Amino acid sequence: MKPFFNLLRIGALIALIIIFFKNLHFLTGDKIENQVAEDAVKQYNIAKRQGDKMQTYVQCSLVATAYLQAKDETNYNIWKNREDSLAKKLHLSVLR
Repeated sequence: MKPFFNLLRIGALIALIIIFFKNLHFLTGDKIENQVAEDAVKQYNIAKRQGDKMQTYVQCSLVATAYLQAKDETNYNIWKNREDSLAKKLHLSVLR
């Protein structure tokens, strides 16, 4: 009977470890994607301060993409509209 309980304990421990790591990824996964988007916004602001309109447009596009990856539809739409506005100022065709 003792070997059975030892196997049961080992199985329970393995199950707890698996659950812990799955939840750890679940808890931190979205935070990483949101941090990437926030970093992209900082990069956009740097490009905007430099005054290069094309670089500002490119960075704006990257911010929109970062929010898309983060599955943040509200911010994605905000930055996509900003991207479209910059494209018009640069006389770029917008395919949307």
